[in-house]
Amino acid sequence: MRICGIKLRHDGAIALVEDERLVFSVEQEKRGNNRRYQAIDNLDALVVVLADHGLGPRDIDQFVVDGGTWTEGFQILSGAEAFAPKWAPYVECHDEGLLTSREGCSLMLDGTSFPYKSYPHVSGHLASAYCTSPFSKGGQSTFCLVWDGMMYPRLYYVGPSGARFVECLFPLIGHVYATAGAHFGPYTNRYADDELQLGFAGKLMAYIALGSADEDVITVFRELYEERFAADAEHAHRYHVESGAKASMARMHDFFRASALRLKAKRPEDVLASFHCFLERLLVREMMTALRRHSGLPGSRNLCIAGGCGLNIKWNSALRATGLFDAVWVPPFPNDSGAAIGAACSAMAAEKGFVPLEWSVYSGPALTRRNVPSEWEPAPCSMRELATILASNKPVVFLTGRAELGPRALGGRSIIAAATSAGMKDHLNDIKLREHFRPIAPICLEDRAPEIFSPGTPDPYMLFDHDTKAEWRDKVPAVVHLDGSARLQTIARTSQHEVAELLIEYERLTGIPLLCNTSANHHGRGFFPDVASACQWGRVEHIWSEGLLWTKKAYN
Repeated sequence: MRICGIKLRHDGAIALVEDERLVFSVEQEKRGNNRRYQAIDNLDALVVVLADHGLGPRDIDQFVVDGGTWTEGFQILSGAEAFAPKWAPYVECHDEGLLTSREGCSLMLDGTSFPYKSYPHVSGHLASAYCTSPFSKGGQSTFCLVWDGMMYPRLYYVGPSGARFVECLFPLIGHVYATAGAHFGPYTNRYADDELQLGFAGKLMAYIALGSADEDVITVFRELYEERFAADAEHAHRYHVESGAKASMARMHDFFRASALRLKAKRPEDVLASFHCFLERLLVREMMTALRRHSGLPGSRNLCIAGGCGLNIKWNSALRATGLFDAVWVPPFPNDSGAAIGAACSAMAAEKGFVPLEWSVYSGPALTRRNVPSEWEPAPCSMRELATILASNKPVVFLTGRAELGPRALGGRSIIAAATSAGMKDHLNDIKLREHFRPIAPICLEDRAPEIFSPGTPDPYMLFDHDTKAEWRDKVPAVVHLDGSARLQTIARTSQHEVAELLIEYERLTGIPLLCNTSANHHGRGFFPDVASACQWGRVEHIWSEGLLWTKKAYN
């Protein structure tokens, strides 16, 4: 049974699940140096992706389109013809509606019309999180928190036999965090740009390290929340279909305009740090209340986290630190980058229940082949030789295998560098045209991570917050954020991925088991799809890929 999941609008992607195994998930931004969050605006892209994997539309048993907020007049091309697809709603319309599909009959692929199904957007987030989790493998039931851009934080209870809605925790949509950036901080004059909005939350999470939480500011936010939203809390618990997108966003802006009038004397970085703290406390408090309210539910006390807010590593860590859960799972694609996988998993769950999905995070596009500019020349380069280059404080573009799923480079499409120089962080931010306050992540051998970071527990997808231990901060300053934290990626010493071999060689050479890791891409674009793109970018002297080191020729 081949199920093809499709995400059409922002974060467009195509995923194929065959017999409960993820064959691939191709995010449009990772093809051809496309822009971040690239949509699929022509179904010919689907035909091309299938052909890249030796398939045609007729080889697919079921097409599934991710649900979402309806956009008036939205159309998509198939060749030269435009049509308006129909999809399921953003959230389910009733308790039994998670796996209720909307049927369509006009998916035009290569001149032929194919039937398709569509499940609610929230269903895809829930299904992809649970089906990829360790809990699904053990047949364990778990709570699942889904908090996405235009929805309240929604708590579900899911197991192999099905899922049920529990309640909404509070009436604030996920975009509230990014909306704060429209009123405070460095992005206040850029909110009209839709593309930048999608990246605001992650940037603000870095920016707040410049400030400190202020209890007086937190009090202002709490008072305004209680005045403007708390009265809706009971409504949010009982009814789970939110008001329209425009109305929800208008309420957010009104909330922050009222906040700004009372916080004129405060530094924006302190205001945003305080708002982050307010939301974190609200999330933890309401989660604790919800679990008490539903303490009779059987099964393990585990938690899956999905939706765009699942990329907030500090909130993930705060929920884990409560001790309410035996284990917490966040997939590497909690945001809409995993929506195509979620669409396919929804169809799989509708047929077989919430069964485990066999998958690898390295299931994105393979490296493509294009002619490299003539001024670059290749030479064989072993991992030991590459480790020596890194030890000389020179960064290297590292491209290997299939691309990572989700928004974070995990060693397949990375710029790797030594972390021993404080200047390396600024250098990497400069060449990537990033703000000075943005952190550079460490990639570290898993068995040594607890020596350097707290808690330093396994974190293969950079989804939890870690503090750098004091005795290591001067040894690896390039990966220490302004607040002493680190967005750590761990990798097992036994991993077959080549970046693990590189770390082992670098450790043998220097005694240090970690390197800097940031994504390899043009500014505002997805990961480099090939060596030629990295050469054309040209901001790093060395590019390593598949055993070859590419270096620009020196001309006299």
